[in-house]
Amino acid sequence: MSQSTSNILMVRPAAFGYNEQTAESNTFQNNTSLEQAHTKALEEFDAFVQLLEAHGINVTVMKDTEQPVKPDAVFPNNWVTFHETGDVILYPMQAENRRFERREDIVRKLEDRFKVNHIIDLSRFELQNKFLEGTGSMVLDRENKLAYACLSPRTDVEVLQSFCEYAGYTPVTFTAVDAQQQAIYHTNVMMCIGTGYAIIGLDSIANKAEKEQVEQSLKNTNKEIIALGNEQLKHFAGNMLEVQNDQGNKYLVMSKSAYDSLQPGQVATIEKYAKPLFADIATIETIGGGSARCMLAEVHLPAL
Repeated sequence: MSQSTSNILMVRPAAFGYNEQTAESNTFQNNTSLEQAHTKALEEFDAFVQLLEAHGINVTVMKDTEQPVKPDAVFPNNWVTFHETGDVILYPMQAENRRFERREDIVRKLEDRFKVNHIIDLSRFELQNKFLEGTGSMVLDRENKLAYACLSPRTDVEVLQSFCEYAGYTPVTFTAVDAQQQAIYHTNVMMCIGTGYAIIGLDSIANKAEKEQVEQSLKNTNKEIIALGNEQLKHFAGNMLEVQNDQGNKYLVMSKSAYDSLQPGQVATIEKYAKPLFADIATIETIGGGSARCMLAEVHLPAL
């Protein structure tokens, strides 16, 4: 099982903007009065897609629907994951206006090229106010079947357990806070796992025993640890995703803000494993509170 894939799903937004329903738990969001935010977000999105395609990465772009309005539709990794078994898993979302992002037509479109065996719908947990927002809530070590999860209002341990039972993963749970001692809302803003390495804000894990457990788990699976500081997390340096192209060349995709925050030694370590690939998505990061990884839903489904 490969950690990364050359097939990516992205959703081109129809109404990108500040989402008040997610702001309470996402300290990365900023309600700036940026004019033309949607237009700028589309420009950033299109340039990002072009960057990926220019490096031989297969991107399936689906257009967001105009109605209902979905300000966070550009972040599809929260509502769906696609697995090498042919399983598609749908997730319970905390914000009510994000639940509209789950679209069966997107899954059906992928069936033109990929084999879908089962659709497993965990969204029923919304009735219990329990959430697990896909690969925002979980950072998956696909090779070792480990699901790292920073518990938060958006990441419930019971739903995580259900995912692990369906998908055959073992959970590694912990809690994490930012420099202001606010709970980190999604695991993927402080952690990224690639082939042979892990990028993680270890200092954000306040509990010593939990921190040691996560470190040991990474070492046991032979991951070289690249530790991020809290300031780097603010620039979305934890929000990266390893992808590969059709030739198997690996890239670590991130935002320009994230790349600019890295130290030369960190870049050198990353380059042992993958080529850094960065896009300027400042509008999407600032207003949406998510970065490059959040915009990419990996398609690990078997090809037809």
